[in-house]
Amino acid sequence: MTDSTYPLTNPPTDLSAISQIDTSILFPTFTVPDAWELGCLLRSRLSTFPSPTVISITLANGTPLFYTAVHPGITPDNSHWVARKSATVLRFGTSTWYMHNKFQGDEKAFAEKYCLQEKAKEYAIHGGGFPVRVKGVEGVVAVIVVSGLKQQQDHQIIVQTCRDFLDGVGEGDEKRKED
Repeated sequence: MTDSTYPLTNPPTDLSAISQIDTSILFPTFTVPDAWELGCLLRSRLSTFPSPTVISITLANGTPLFYTAVHPGITPDNSHWVARKSATVLRFGTSTWYMHNKFQGDEKAFAEKYCLQEKAKEYAIHGGGFPVRVKGVEGVVAVIVVSGLKQQQDHQIIVQTCRDFLDGVGEGDEKRKED
């Protein structure tokens, strides 16, 4: 990472710490305008990295709310990664970074544990898929995916951007987090 990129901290690798982060980022609401603003904030931050990257924000029912490429060089493989990361978040209700660390990146062990067989190729246990939770709503309501950086960066830019978004950092002045 160069000095000109958006500064990222390293995400934890301890499962309880990852789980705490996954469940503590709660949106008061999650609307189309929220997804747009969050997606634009992610795009702005990702534009400081030289890598071609994709951002996807979809509802749990598959309805797309935001999808864009950052920098030239995106390939169909990026869309495949987005679909696989989304499927993992929706099936297991947790970030793909959590699943990566749970299995130490061992996709074969992951596939065996959940008897995925041929369906294993539909899931990815690489950082960059994150669940959107709304206060007072059970389960995952949407999925945010970043694909194109190193997996820990894909994950961490989502976490940091969601936290900042909820704290009112970014384009709007209104504080979003409930007091």
